[in-house]
Amino acid sequence: MKKRAQLTILAIFLILLSSCAKKEKGTDTQITINPLEVKNQNHTWYYFTDQTFKEIDKIQHVPFKKQLPWTESIRISSANIADDPNAALSKAYAVVNRMGILFFEDDKISISLDKSIFDDRTAGNLIFLNNTPIFSIYKSAFFNDTISEDLYKSGKTDHLFLMQFDDTAKISYPIVNCASLTDQPNSEVVDFVWDGINWLCCIKSITEERTLFSYINWKPTVPLLTLSPANVRNSIVISESDVDTFRKAKEHIPYKDAPERIRKMLSGFSEDLPFIMEVKSAGGSSNRIYENSIRSSSEKALNSKAVLSQSWSCVLFEDGTLFIEGALPGKHILREGKPVAIRLPKLPAGFVYSDFVISNTTLYAAWEETKFYNTGRSGFLKVDLDKTLYSKLL
Repeated sequence: MKKRAQLTILAIFLILLSSCAKKEKGTDTQITINPLEVKNQNHTWYYFTDQTFKEIDKIQHVPFKKQLPWTESIRISSANIADDPNAALSKAYAVVNRMGILFFEDDKISISLDKSIFDDRTAGNLIFLNNTPIFSIYKSAFFNDTISEDLYKSGKTDHLFLMQFDDTAKISYPIVNCASLTDQPNSEVVDFVWDGINWLCCIKSITEERTLFSYINWKPTVPLLTLSPANVRNSIVISESDVDTFRKAKEHIPYKDAPERIRKMLSGFSEDLPFIMEVKSAGGSSNRIYENSIRSSSEKALNSKAVLSQSWSCVLFEDGTLFIEGALPGKHILREGKPVAIRLPKLPAGFVYSDFVISNTTLYAAWEETKFYNTGRSGFLKVDLDKTLYSKLL
């Protein structure tokens, strides 16, 4: 990412807010932003090895790792929080591609490893049903050598698709396999959209002669979490769909139609600033992607992730600029409901922040080394928001 782009978000935001303040002085709708810096004593760096995660003093000391396509590399591919108002701790989870599930409870971190599931598959798309984490897995035909071996196996290969994670037993197990959704052999569900009821899936089927894409819509006739590959075929209703319907469900939505809480928090943003934002609801269904783009702009659109919970909203841009508003669990409302800006520690050139979760008052921000579609070193940053936010704003 260009150095210019790294400075754009916070700099433009603050300049615009300052300008608006001069024009609208005295109004109660104006936002005052004094960006907070994350101090050394308030954060800890972690990186992924081939087997687990380890603490390190700075990213520059993380051992070099061969860059691989993002579908095959060890990286946090998806993250979100449960949304249980009765829970003593707000639980957060992250899917680590090719490794397992990270589980966060405030400042405590654990990881569930399962080579039989994650070792040769791409994992991601974390969603929730009744605060139970659900994610998907598949094999990428472009980069995964093991999928070609499946073409020569006799009979129908039953590829895994939808999994749930049991955070008590710390294991992942299948809900729906691809063979439950299609009669085409050697098929993978490579992407899906879930609106809370209906599952819209893109299925890729590979033979020695051709590759076929098909689209279906399905929904269970019994509670989803009671399903297993053994009983699912008689407990779901499947209907055909098409590529146009799937594309429509996945298309980027204009930022002007983003949730009001997000637009209000970022109300000082320039209309000319290009960015793409993946918005997730805590404990919710599939994310939605919003885009603020100007056709004449030649500047790279910055990627960002947003989470909407019951009591707070937060957005993290890939350059480490974070905005948050509301109240974290057990804490008072920040700045009477006005947004707070935080600068996360600056990453070395070639690195970006990619996703985040907040568990109680601890932020976990994923980082990775990127080049085109490849990923090298990766890990996450742990930030004590109690010290960073509340001790500064009393």
